[in-house]
Amino acid sequence: MSGHSKWSTIKRQKGAADAKRSNLFTKLANAVTVAARNGADPALNFQLRLAIDRARANNMPATNIERAIARAQGGSAQNIEEILYEAYGAQGVAILIAVATDNRNRTIASIKAVLNKFGGKLAAAGAVQYLFDQKGEIIIEEKNEGETEMDIIESGADDYEKEGNQYLILTAPEKTASVKKWFEEKGYNIEDARIAWHAKQTISLDKEEEKVFNLLSALDDLDDVTAVASNIES
Repeated sequence: MSGHSKWSTIKRQKGAADAKRSNLFTKLANAVTVAARNGADPALNFQLRLAIDRARANNMPATNIERAIARAQGGSAQNIEEILYEAYGAQGVAILIAVATDNRNRTIASIKAVLNKFGGKLAAAGAVQYLFDQKGEIIIEEKNEGETEMDIIESGADDYEKEGNQYLILTAPEKTASVKKWFEEKGYNIEDARIAWHAKQTISLDKEEEKVFNLLSALDDLDDVTAVASNIES
């Protein structure tokens, strides 16, 4: 296993999303509701289990989580659409924008406003998505370098990257929950676990890097946006 160059990009984009707490619970609740469409039992629905774990890790009250699950079972979740928008940033940076929304017109208007402000533009369907794969991401804290790396190999994960005392572990989406549980049972502290889009190949910017990261941050700040991915090399 070897490291990618994605770690810093992931952390910066994740940090942008998590920094503003005002809309974080809305994003987390929508993720729980959308996942619960496929079953309200987290033991049988790994996407719901991951969504609940992320909500709890961000101190979302249990009543909010229960309400989000009930909303899915009550039928009102049918008003929430999951949409994946594709876009380009400065210098041809490829961007995926995942949303969960009950008002498609409001969401696309907000996205277009941000893209226009930071020099981006929407792309045609399929123009960007083929550049990405979905991967399970698990971030753990190191216990002992040699021991941790052996544990990662034994866990069945596909790859990993290390920065400081943390490891970013990559796995197949359907194995995310089981690999996460494996590390929990080993006593590791799990900082985050989710399914995310990863660029198959990255590009480096020779200019306008700050402008592109400001674009990604502004997209992440939108209430309806659940995730943003790009092919920028850190």
